[in-house]
Amino acid sequence: MPEWNGVCAPTLDDMTEMALAARAALPAAFAPAAASVALIVEDFAEPALLAEMQIEDPFELTGVYEGIPLPEKSVMDMPTAPDTIRLFRRPILDEWADRGDIALEALVAHVYVHELAHHFGWSDDEIAAIDEWWT
Repeated sequence: MPEWNGVCAPTLDDMTEMALAARAALPAAFAPAAASVALIVEDFAEPALLAEMQIEDPFELTGVYEGIPLPEKSVMDMPTAPDTIRLFRRPILDEWADRGDIALEALVAHVYVHELAHHFGWSDDEIAAIDEWWT
């Protein structure tokens, strides 16, 4: 994956492409289920979501999974919305700038895989098998 070397900060679309590249790099066994999770990249989480999660500083939330994890799903569940991963561009960029030791694409992939882990119900060991940076 090439490193971000743009003159300007990446747009929402740029960051979406980074997350989609991370999804495309997943092992084939996970690809269909991962593709079924909607992906939305926004600058920040909505105030209502931050309040629900009891987060005061919007820069503290880089991503969130919204949905029912696969191990908890039942054929009796009536979905009210699609399972969704939301990534928050500004907090990710802030963390990237603060760290200074990782490519932006790798950080976006890490946040994406972490949120996808909530969908799959993965343990930290399972996350580390896909996202080597996790360890």
